[in-house]
Amino acid sequence: MSTLTEKQKMIQGLEYFASDKTLVHERFAARKQLDMLNAIPQDKVKQRAVLLHQLFGSTGKRLYVESTFKCDYGYNIHVGENFYANFGCVILDCAPVTIGDDCMLGPNVHIYTAAHPLDPIARKKGIEFAKSISIGNNCWIGGNAVINPGVKLGHNVVVGAGSVVTKSFEDNVVIAGNPAKVIQFIDNTSRK
Repeated sequence: MSTLTEKQKMIQGLEYFASDKTLVHERFAARKQLDMLNAIPQDKVKQRAVLLHQLFGSTGKRLYVESTFKCDYGYNIHVGENFYANFGCVILDCAPVTIGDDCMLGPNVHIYTAAHPLDPIARKKGIEFAKSISIGNNCWIGGNAVINPGVKLGHNVVVGAGSVVTKSFEDNVVIAGNPAKVIQFIDNTSRK
C-alpha cells in the first residue's frame, strides 16, 4: 500500500484522485488568488507581480501576465527572468511546468500537464495523472498554441500560432502545425 499522498502522486506523475480533499482545497485557494490577480488593473504592475510571486512556485524578478490568467495550483509553475504571458493563458500545473528566461506566450496559449487514462472505466473512477513540461530559455509560443503533457522544448524554440505540440523538440527550431513539426531551423551563430 502506497504511503504517498494524492498530492505527492500527482506531482510525481503517478495516478492520483483529483477529488482528494487537499487537492480540491488547494485548487480553490489558487482560484481565489487568480480572482484577485485578474481583478487588479493592468497598470498596477507591481501589485500584480507581488501576487504572481506568491502564486507561482518560483519566478525571476521580472514577469508580467495579462488578465485573464488561469491555472490549477500555481505552486507547480516555475518561470525564469523576463517572463511574459498574453491574454487568456491557461496553465494546468498538476505536474511541474518549468519555463526558462526571456520567454513569451502569445494570447490564449494553453499548457497542459494534466491527463486522463484512455480506459473509460479508469477515467470514470476519477483517476488522473500528470506529466511535467519544460520550456527552455528564449522561447516564443504563438497565440492559441497548445503544449501537451510531457513535452520538453529546448532553447530558442518558436511555436507557430495555433500549433498543437504533442512531442518534444530540441534547441533552435521553429515548429508549427497539428501535430507540430519542425518547419525551420534557427541559425543563431551569425548574430553578434
